[in-house]
Amino acid sequence: MTETATAIGQHRTAPGGCDRPLTEAYDTALLDLDGVVYAGPDAIEHAVESLAVAREAGMRLAYVTNNASRPPRVVAGHLSELGVPAAAEDVINSAQAAARLVAAKVPAGSKVLVVGGAGLVEALAEHGLEAVRKLADGPVAVVQGYDPSVGWADLAEASYAVAAGLPWVASNTDLTVPTARGIAPGNGTLVAAVRTATGVEPEVAGKPLPPMHRETVIRTGARRPLVVGDRLDTDIEGAFNGGVDSLLVFTGVTTPAQVLAAPVEHRPTYLAADLRGMLVAAPEVVELGDWAFGCGGYRAWAEDGELRVAGEGDVYDGLRALCGVAWQGAALDGTKALLELGL
Repeated sequence: MTETATAIGQHRTAPGGCDRPLTEAYDTALLDLDGVVYAGPDAIEHAVESLAVAREAGMRLAYVTNNASRPPRVVAGHLSELGVPAAAEDVINSAQAAARLVAAKVPAGSKVLVVGGAGLVEALAEHGLEAVRKLADGPVAVVQGYDPSVGWADLAEASYAVAAGLPWVASNTDLTVPTARGIAPGNGTLVAAVRTATGVEPEVAGKPLPPMHRETVIRTGARRPLVVGDRLDTDIEGAFNGGVDSLLVFTGVTTPAQVLAAPVEHRPTYLAADLRGMLVAAPEVVELGDWAFGCGGYRAWAEDGELRVAGEGDVYDGLRALCGVAWQGAALDGTKALLELGL
């Protein structure tokens, strides 16, 4: 077993193992927010205590979110209210990555049409750009990010501007966003409206694409980062694209069944129920023979086109073993195995 797993291919046929707590193996946790630390106004169970322990262990905590609606200082204030001390510089959002992309395309001091909230406005100002809300105000580019206030008139104004040929940058294209009441439409859904109206594709800044990873590295200086998230198509794929390790937690939108069926770029290095997984060593997944893997007290194998599992202990060890089998490349039904684990 290696001391830490590596993200660049070696552990894509089974979850990785780490023989010491992840807080010791990595210098910085790049934590997603929605579905990982909080859901709407409320902290997710075990998040506050786990982050406190990680901080005390010497791990730097940075909060990396595709949600462009609120400026970093506001997000940091929300975290602090929840019991997670944070400063504005600890928060990196897709608005900042989008603003950097826009700034590279237009002259200093340019006007930019904003479809989104204060997060985008402040990120543009950081680069000396002026936010406007109407095409008649003379913008030279369009930037779009999630905000609950975005309505039809905003999307129409963006469509007119994009159809007129202005460069269009989207902070991210997450189709959904978790809230305290459940899953709601995200920025990707709003971007789709403008795409449908214009036939134009935006340049995207947020996870899982490189601009967001660059922004994170620039702002944190992380040398051994661990991406922690709840989404396969943003957090985990972003880590994969950036060549760094990742921890998937099941407190947000991803289900165990989706992890079993994940393509290579969506396979996390580590799995855990919640953020307590940062505080412990990651158990090794051991290949036991053809189409059979073990982890902790569980053994998983393939039989008659189905995934099978048996054992006892931490049910997530059972899921890790099942991933070892499922990620071998064959289409296997994991429904019964997950039911047996209670997942």
